This record gives sequence, structure tokens and C-alpha cells, in this order.
Amino acid sequence: MKPLFALLLLAAAFSARAAPPVPDTIAQRLQACTGCHGKEGRAARDGYYPRIAGKPADYLYHQLQGFRDGRRQYALMTGLLDPLSDAYLREIAAYFSSLDLPYSPPAPGPALPAEVARRGEALARDGDAARKLPACTQCHGSALTGVAPAIPGLLGLPRDYLVAQLGAWRTGTRRAMAPDCMAHVAQALTTDEVSAIAQWLAVQPVPEPAHPSATLPAALPIACGGVPDVTKAVP
Repeated sequence: MKPLFALLLLAAAFSARAAPPVPDTIAQRLQACTGCHGKEGRAARDGYYPRIAGKPADYLYHQLQGFRDGRRQYALMTGLLDPLSDAYLREIAAYFSSLDLPYSPPAPGPALPAEVARRGEALARDGDAARKLPACTQCHGSALTGVAPAIPGLLGLPRDYLVAQLGAWRTGTRRAMAPDCMAHVAQALTTDEVSAIAQWLAVQPVPEPAHPSATLPAALPIACGGVPDVTKAVP
């Protein structure tokens, strides 16, 4: 038995020496994020979890804060983020924002009914002035790829995710910094309009490059908490 025991100890020691060290990098530490959000944060094209790679840094930071501080509700995210400082949330946001990765094409599916496509595109591009409902493009950019540093793009996101987030704003289970502009918009939409917008956005190809715009040509149509002056580029 003694020779066998010595052999086992020797094998264990050799294995320990042979194991490569785990690099202490931000990418390694954030593997807990990519487990759901996909390799490098770009998500699966048919998945529920959104792409986070390349999103504006302030937007990602505010969402991380929101989960940690209770403005957004998802127990797994809250549990992961609860012990983290603002400085580390900034580091996480900056890392994912810096990733410049191609988007997958929209997930294949049945063609949108003509009326759904028409209504979804009209609301996204033109809004509804009679109801004081701004167009998506007025805040998220003419290409809908977002505006630095705090407004996200709306393309390349799954339909179910878009529906769920608009629904969460309508019911108050998702909140943002006051004044909560998206709650105002979502609560003005009907259920059918939410569905039409989400379906239309989800099937749009993402332009390349899909970087957020530096500015918007005009001020935001409604006040939005945490968003700086979008008519001036952030240095």
C-alpha cells in the first residue's frame, strides 16, 4: 500500500505543477456574465438575454447600478452585483463597451404581417405626435444604434427581450433614474403597439459599423434621467 500511496501523491503533485495558472484579467473575471450574455457578451441571436458588447458605457453602468440597487428586478443579476462597488461596475461597463464585435443576422422566422410591420416601423421612425409619443429614432439615433455615452441601440435584440422590457416599464418592475422617460413612453403604448414595435425592431438588419452615434441633431424630446446633453459629443 505504501508504494501505491506514494505514487498517488507524486501524481497529484505533478498535476498541480502542470495545471496552467488562471490569468487574473477582466475577461476572466467576467465569465459569469458571458455564461448568459454569450461569448464576449454578444449573446445568441435567438436567446432571451441581450447583447452587451459594444453598448454605451454609461448605459451599461446605469443598468448594473439598477440591478444592484433594485430599480431593475432579476434575482441572479442582483445577487452577482450586490457586493460590487460603483468603481468596479464602471470597470465592467467599460470593458464590455470596448468590445467591437460583429452582430449576428436576425433570427429566421415567419414574415411579419404587413399591418404589424407598418405600425411597428411608423412608431419607431415617426412616433405619434397626436399622443405626444416620440419616435424611437429621436432618442436612440436615426440608425437605432444608440447614442454615446448613455443611450443604447435597439437593433440586434431578440423580440422576446424587447417585449419583456417594454412590459416591465409599463408595470413598474423596471425603473430608471428620474425622470424615467422610458416608463412614460412604454405606458403610453398599447399591448399591440408594444408587440408591433418589438417585432419590427427584432427583424431589422444591423448596419455595419453599428457604433453608437456621437450626438443627436436635436435635444431629446422628453427629459431622461442620467442622459447628458446629446447634442454635444462627450470628450
